[in-house]
Amino acid sequence: MDSNIQLLIYLIPTLIGMFLVLPTGRVIASSLEETLPSFATERGRVLSGLLLTCVAGFAVSIQTLWISSKVSEGGNFCASSTVFSCDDVIGNTAYNTDPIFGIPWGGIGAAVFCVLLYLAYSTSLEPNSTWVDNYLKLGTALTFGGFLVIGLLVSYEIQMEKICQYCTTAHIANVAAFIGFYRLMKLNESGEWNQES
Repeated sequence: MDSNIQLLIYLIPTLIGMFLVLPTGRVIASSLEETLPSFATERGRVLSGLLLTCVAGFAVSIQTLWISSKVSEGGNFCASSTVFSCDDVIGNTAYNTDPIFGIPWGGIGAAVFCVLLYLAYSTSLEPNSTWVDNYLKLGTALTFGGFLVIGLLVSYEIQMEKICQYCTTAHIANVAAFIGFYRLMKLNESGEWNQES
């Protein structure tokens, strides 16, 4: 399968999830309320977008981990002579692992999105439990911390003068997840958590 088609498989759900967690997501969600009853409430819509974003972020992180393994074995996946070349970015041994533990960035992303998915899914199953407030704050903090990692990785891309499309998709998923967790945290604090539409 073409690497650009595969990228769309991750990018489209990420962008839909991002749209749903934004306040403007009401526009599309209102027409789907009969089919998807969870879209009838702000909490349900934002949680749905957050879950979709976390699944897509996890999947694209696994893909970057696989690309890293493939490139390290001498293969290629999305090599290009243009500025968009994930093989050049993910395959660069100077930058493709975290500087402290030496873990591939894709593995770190997959682990983080797995935790975020757990926090979001648990919250969606038991939205009125006492621990929900802590889960939303933890999700907000983790995704905010992700901005530091994104900044580091983008600085690597600037140094290499290459852009990794798969990495960028994971970064977009982190931004969308931050927006989702932050909006849910504020919704929970405002007392409108159980309010109907």
